[in-house]
Amino acid sequence: MNSTSMIIALLVAGIVGAGGYSLYQAGLHKGQAMAMPGPAGATAPGDVSGTSTKIDPATGRKVLYWHDPMVPGQRFDKQGKSPFMDMELVPVYADDAGNSGGISISQGMRQNLGIRTTEVRKGKLGATVEAVGNVAYNERDIVLVQARGNGFVEKLYVRAPLDPVKKGQRLAELYVPDWVAAQEEYLSVKRMKQELGAAGLLDAARQRMRLAGMSEDQIRLVETSGRTHPRLTVTAPIDGFVTELGAREGMTVANGAQLFRINGLHTVWVNAELAENVAAQVRPGTAVQASTPALPGTVFTGKVGALLPEINAETRTIKARIELANPSGALVPGMFATVSLRPASSSEVLLVPSEAVIQTGKRSLVIVEQGDGQFKPVEVEPGAEGNGQTEIRRGLEAGQKVVASGQFLLDSEASLKGLEARMSGAAQAAASGPAPSTAAVQTHHGVGKVEAITKGEVTISHGPIPSLRWPPMTMGFKPPPAGLPDTVRVGSSVSFDIRPTEDGSYEIVRIVPDAGAAK
Repeated sequence: MNSTSMIIALLVAGIVGAGGYSLYQAGLHKGQAMAMPGPAGATAPGDVSGTSTKIDPATGRKVLYWHDPMVPGQRFDKQGKSPFMDMELVPVYADDAGNSGGISISQGMRQNLGIRTTEVRKGKLGATVEAVGNVAYNERDIVLVQARGNGFVEKLYVRAPLDPVKKGQRLAELYVPDWVAAQEEYLSVKRMKQELGAAGLLDAARQRMRLAGMSEDQIRLVETSGRTHPRLTVTAPIDGFVTELGAREGMTVANGAQLFRINGLHTVWVNAELAENVAAQVRPGTAVQASTPALPGTVFTGKVGALLPEINAETRTIKARIELANPSGALVPGMFATVSLRPASSSEVLLVPSEAVIQTGKRSLVIVEQGDGQFKPVEVEPGAEGNGQTEIRRGLEAGQKVVASGQFLLDSEASLKGLEARMSGAAQAAASGPAPSTAAVQTHHGVGKVEAITKGEVTISHGPIPSLRWPPMTMGFKPPPAGLPDTVRVGSSVSFDIRPTEDGSYEIVRIVPDAGAAK
């Protein structure tokens, strides 16, 4: 080969290479869904003319095409690995073409997702309400010890608050001068009992001692001893603890002054906080079991004494006053306690596992199995909850099967949120008549860079779109119905919103330049 032929060959190779690169760039700017080749047989988004109906050997159902749920706009005419994600392509069956309210899952996919169903049944909820609270004194088991006359505290036997006392134990000794005159009068009348009218005077003298504050025992002591007793020994009327001490040795006390406050501990209160939604199940008299970390292994029994008519505005809880037996005095005020309340069993209701209920924030849904691999989201009205079961007041019937495990994977696999949006839009349309097709359609936000603009497509290399669980990729979108803004050009960094269309592709509903998108 001479030099001229060598030069010509090199020029041809360069032209072919440049042309191939140019063709690759042109293919990129035309937005072939992703900046990477797909498997053989891939067809354009929304175009199934190149596919032929096939039979899935696993299910015996007709397959229209295969797709990647993460990139629903790209369709393939044969089974294989997705070029976008490390996962197998998912078949779309012919009998699902008009079923927008359901989900179809093959048996193999069902096993991979770990889907487990359970039957809706009738039964009694038998809920156990768990709550926490603090131990407090039983305010009905309190005694106030007061001075029964004007006098002086000569001796004090209990000198500190919270000292334990027993019934009949001496607390203090008071000297009461007013009692001396009343007792002397009684003894003088008693010595005159032989004289006329002395019996009536004796009763009057005894009544004066009562009015002076003397008890019947103290009056009998004067009668039997025949001498005055100006000192009063104050004793404890119950077992308990001295919670308030108002006396000191040598101080002067007035009639009616509080000397001691004694709280008993044979029974205590636990003030438990109940959530509003479970307070309706609890009634006064409901049986209660309580335990405390301070006494592991010990269970205390009692009952609900009252539900206080006040709700905590911050925690939205209502306070239940629980009375617990405390014969050993082990429970003391201030202890933390966990209580279990067992309301009386109600009538039979529909029950499903609590894990089967999907809370969307606005509504509650369950996934109902319809047979032959078909699943459908159904809106329900949940009621009370307990022991892992939830009452269903509306939306289900006994005997139906609901998904109890794997329903959130179904949510991801079948784009349940999109189904909810269509269900919501259909419900609104039925209630209010025809509405624009753009109403109540969920949009998704992303940022990226415009790679190409053609008549019917805008190719954008964008970052992750969390609401769609999309990783960073380059793909084509339908332009906005009103057209692109003049400020958006090839190479522009943009912020955009997209929405799904009926053919499985995505349409731009808003796009604006964004200087921070490039970062």
